Amino acid sequence: MAITVDIEKCIGCKLCVRACAQDAIEIVEKKAVIDLAKCNYCGACVDACKKYGAITIARENAAEGIDTDSFRNVAVFIEQHEGDIAGVSFEILGEGRLLADEFGEKLIAVVLGNGMRDKAGELVKYGADKVVYLDGPDLAVFRDDTYAQLVSDFIHAEKPNVFLAGATAVGRSFIPKVAARVYGGLTADCTKLEVDREKRLLLQTRPAFGGNLMATIITPRHRPQMATVRHKVMKPAKLDPSRTGEFEVRTIAGGSIAERTKIVDIVKEVESTVNITEADIIVSGGRGMNGPDNFALIRDLAEVLGGAVGASRAAVDAGWIPYSHQVGQTGKTVCPKLYVACGISGAVQHQAGMQSSDYIIAINKDPDADIFQIANLGIVGDLFQVVPALTDSFRKELGH
Repeated sequence: MAITVDIEKCIGCKLCVRACAQDAIEIVEKKAVIDLAKCNYCGACVDACKKYGAITIARENAAEGIDTDSFRNVAVFIEQHEGDIAGVSFEILGEGRLLADEFGEKLIAVVLGNGMRDKAGELVKYGADKVVYLDGPDLAVFRDDTYAQLVSDFIHAEKPNVFLAGATAVGRSFIPKVAARVYGGLTADCTKLEVDREKRLLLQTRPAFGGNLMATIITPRHRPQMATVRHKVMKPAKLDPSRTGEFEVRTIAGGSIAERTKIVDIVKEVESTVNITEADIIVSGGRGMNGPDNFALIRDLAEVLGGAVGASRAAVDAGWIPYSHQVGQTGKTVCPKLYVACGISGAVQHQAGMQSSDYIIAINKDPDADIFQIANLGIVGDLFQVVPALTDSFRKELGH
């Protein structure tokens, strides 16, 4: 990569100096001089100098030999657990349908599983133009190497312009490996996707710096343009019984792909309340719970309301509750109709995972807690008195 200044065209206007965030440009004898030790080749100076065309960047194509125009369509990875389609997959289908329409292309869904032909075929009615179902005994349960190999083969065969997957434990585990194998450009944990139709680019927006900044990322020289998408931030696809499309089944023989790991056992967490990513009501506890035993108060209220139990990172790090309950930047993103925060101060990382909830109730003894800034209703008081009182009131009102 090289950046050059055409001395004949440069007039020393200083537009490039003002545009450079790295302070890498100075005007010497009315001509721009670039300090290559400071320059990060962002191109801001090139854009600022468009009128005169004095600054140019020659970039090496990281995906040399790839014809980006030969990649077409939007593809989505459909995650399944024990033969049931994961909720995030319907959100990706809905977003994938919108993107495919923007590009004027088809939406293709790829499903890996065993004995779920009917459920895979139903995805056509949720917006897919084509469903590729890979069926085999080794695909019933997620295995990193197997999934990465088969999804990579799918991408090589279909050559999609865009490929989406959920930013779940499964997606985060193997999609980066897929991206490396197919030389795709991957942006993780996206909360918004848009299209630049003229350049056929996917604009991928994700939180950065603990949610204080939203970064929009493009991958102009790699295909496919890949993104993992947060759960509960996009609208799920709606069922349309009248839709029709292609359905292709490929049988994968057992033992056909070498695995470096094996599943010894699957231990399920036993909870009487529902999964937080699917819940309409979530009751969460934070550092203010003062210990694991006190989460019984949170569980009681969640059970009465028919909701799920959540937690802040502080409570999880303290070992009071398993990680699967963590809400926030490094946990799960949720969007319930009601979110009750008990003893949670409301750090920006926690807010990033729950601030899109329809209605937020905060209970905290500190009237200056950050959580009150986003709460629809704030209760300043001792949670050990407020939460049991709420539980009793709801139990009487709801007849539990």
